Amino acid sequence: MRLVNVGYGNMVSSSRVIAIVSPDAAPIRRMIQDARDTGHVIDATCGHKTRAVLVTDSDHVILSPLQPETVSARIEERKGLTEESEA
Repeated sequence: MRLVNVGYGNMVSSSRVIAIVSPDAAPIRRMIQDARDTGHVIDATCGHKTRAVLVTDSDHVILSPLQPETVSARIEERKGLTEESEA
């Protein structure tokens, strides 16, 4: 299991993330509200502005204070590190 930092020391399993999106679009805001209603939101922003939304394969929605590009780069970096250690 590879963990990636999604802000303020909060870690998420990178193998479970299926999408990283910006919270600006109305459909994403609706998805967040629906997940809140069902108890599937994990707020990792520590009170800061949500800048990225991570969608997992278990239908959980993770709110991150980092930019989507930053989270994506961290996931790609972790994949590269594990591939090197396996070789």
